[in-house]
Amino acid sequence: MDIAGRVDALRREGRLLADAAEGLDPAAPVPTCPGWVLRELLLHLGGVHRWAAAHVRERRTEPLLLARAEDIEPDPPGDAGLVAWFRAGHSALVAELSAARPELECWTFLPAPSPLDFWSRRQLHETAVHRADVYAAAAAPVEYPTGLALDGVEEILTGFAARRRSRLPGEAPRTLLLTALDAPVRWRVRVGPEGNAAVREDGAAPDEPPGPGGCAVRARAAELYLLLWNRRGAEGLDVRGDAGLLADWRASVRVRWS
Repeated sequence: MDIAGRVDALRREGRLLADAAEGLDPAAPVPTCPGWVLRELLLHLGGVHRWAAAHVRERRTEPLLLARAEDIEPDPPGDAGLVAWFRAGHSALVAELSAARPELECWTFLPAPSPLDFWSRRQLHETAVHRADVYAAAAAPVEYPTGLALDGVEEILTGFAARRRSRLPGEAPRTLLLTALDAPVRWRVRVGPEGNAAVREDGAAPDEPPGPGGCAVRARAAELYLLLWNRRGAEGLDVRGDAGLLADWRASVRVRWS
């Protein structure tokens, strides 16, 4: 996906999320975020949108430090105005990203071709993954376009999972093979105590065993997306090899900016 495509997708994902939240009780539990209710999720994501927009708008070269994302707003909304508050922050973020020039320079926290590329991708998937949470609160199935899902798989594999704090346990490296069934893409991920490294392989790929202690997963891109971002389990997917590797992934990969 290019920057314009990500901003368009961010616009769509935020609207879908807000539309789904409109009819829900703010105190509804969010099964995919244990311990959270919908109110906390919307405050968090609305705060993240405002936090991200501030870095782009102000061209900040250092991170805006907050105890919680929602602390960026000194007067948080009550339940009656919660979804409208979320919509306002989302719209402002989309506007900032749409207006930003390609040569924008500001702080980022994952490798990317440019700050604008980073912020458009990061906020798209922050929003899209949390849409799955809102849909889970509504007990509704969630789907994503294949291109968006592939981009989100790429972000977690080459971004958050590649950080040292996301190392998986074990004495020796293992291989995680991830094959999309609806696109000619496979990722070969080497995981272990020294770190995780993913290589994308484009084109039709023959089946192959994942090797000792490894695991191979074949699924649609949207299913791989939800699996890797810990929004679904492996049930119903074509999993071969040691499924314990997926449990290690769930326990080890950290999605944090700091």
